Amino acid sequence: MTQDELKQAVAKAAIDAIRPQLDSESVIGVGTGSTANCFIDLLAELKTEFDGAVASSDATAERLKGHGIPVYDLNAVTGLEYYIDGADEANGQLELIKGGGAALTREKIVAAVARTFICIADDSKRVDLLGGFPLPVEVIPMARSHVGREIVKLGGDPVYREGVTTDNGNIIIDVHNLQIDNPIELERQLNNIVGVVTNGLFAQRPADILLLGTANGVETIKR
Repeated sequence: MTQDELKQAVAKAAIDAIRPQLDSESVIGVGTGSTANCFIDLLAELKTEFDGAVASSDATAERLKGHGIPVYDLNAVTGLEYYIDGADEANGQLELIKGGGAALTREKIVAAVARTFICIADDSKRVDLLGGFPLPVEVIPMARSHVGREIVKLGGDPVYREGVTTDNGNIIIDVHNLQIDNPIELERQLNNIVGVVTNGLFAQRPADILLLGTANGVETIKR
């Protein structure tokens, strides 16, 4: 199967997982990226079966609206049963690296609210040790140099992602050459640097379910 076919397969598996629980009051959290886009396109076929969605980015909101799916501000809903999103890396504990699309802060907020976080990814995203994919960190612009120096102290190589501004008006620093033995602790350390909004480690709040597209079909991994 091609990578696109694997993305389609896990998106459909996510639809099959949530559909029995949907009702007219259901609001679904939806992530950002190419795999999440596959999910959105399939979700459109169910739009009469649930109330609407909360989007983790402006791009996701526009795609949902383009399918006629109502999009709500997170502050306007009392809770989310599900959050469905992709990942750049996932380990065996369902700890993730996210943020390749620069939407990590809103993704992390929506994931924190959701009762069940379903991560959808193809098998190339499965790793034993996080850190092969550069770790995104969202930073207040005036703190870029300070944050970079602090990241070096933690053993990383910070690279400013030029030409990228997040939906929150901030910048992204991608941290290369990290060996992330303790994702929860590193997530805390990075978030404690003054000027950091958040980082792309989803370890304190990992996925609950990973739907992984493989050559032999979709593998379901639960935490």
